[in-house]
Amino acid sequence: MNLNHLEYFKVLAETQHMSKASEKLGISQPSLSYAIKKLEDELQVPLFEPDGRNIKLTIIGKKYYGYISDSLKSLDYGNKVVEQLKNPNTGHINLGFTYTLGQKLVPDIMTSFLNVPGNSEVSFSLIQDNSYNLLESLYHDELDMILASKVELRMARHSDEIFDFIPLVQQEIKLAVPKDHPLYSKKTISLNDLDGEDLITFSKHSGLNSLIKKILNQTKAKPNIKYELEEDHSIIGFVEHNMGIALVPNLPQLKQDKMALRSIEDNHLEHNLYLIISRNHFSPPSVHRFQNFALKYCLKNYINKNTML
Repeated sequence: MNLNHLEYFKVLAETQHMSKASEKLGISQPSLSYAIKKLEDELQVPLFEPDGRNIKLTIIGKKYYGYISDSLKSLDYGNKVVEQLKNPNTGHINLGFTYTLGQKLVPDIMTSFLNVPGNSEVSFSLIQDNSYNLLESLYHDELDMILASKVELRMARHSDEIFDFIPLVQQEIKLAVPKDHPLYSKKTISLNDLDGEDLITFSKHSGLNSLIKKILNQTKAKPNIKYELEEDHSIIGFVEHNMGIALVPNLPQLKQDKMALRSIEDNHLEHNLYLIISRNHFSPPSVHRFQNFALKYCLKNYINKNTML
């Protein structure tokens, strides 16, 4: 079976348009038609059928596409691993992290890592998202590792059976209050102060959603959950417009001219952040090197100093 023919099939299956596929592949339409015909003859089944002026996958073609797509993806990954093994000082890392970590922790770790002799040629692709979506991307091998909260995916197995959650750092939870709010003048806040207040909180796909609920369970106070948002800077924006108060992770570089972050004196829960990797999954040298560096960096700068982010 010709590997090029499988790649042609994949591209044609994704475009379902002969001229677009041939243009993308850099081959003529007759060459593409010949390759697909050879593949269908070998399999002895039709993979495409007419759909007006275009074509579409047959039922068998749709099934076949799933296997071919995964196989070519694995082959491409294997080729990249071999390249990295040939030269361990190069490589590419697909790194995902939650929104709050883009302010300080991730830039700090990456800068320090790239300044180490031998690491300067390692490149990164960066993805920011909520913890749930990041875990899904990690599960589908779209990311090499993520820095995020611990959440459960909607699967038969628990997340602990699929991923390794390695403690990285803790983040203090503070109360965000607008400038003209009565709580603004208080230097420290009690959870009881939240009683009856309009509260803006995190959506269910955020790892912070369950933590905020646990924090509120420490008190008899009953705030009014007004809005649920996904990203902390959006929540801060709502607070600044006096649409409620919010429990948020400490954001050290946040500009506090329209609002303030106040410590909560009787909250005993912090936001635990993890370096997360897939279990029983081979990591290329550059990924493994960055993983070890990130853990040592946080151990030195946060854990050993009992310092929160």
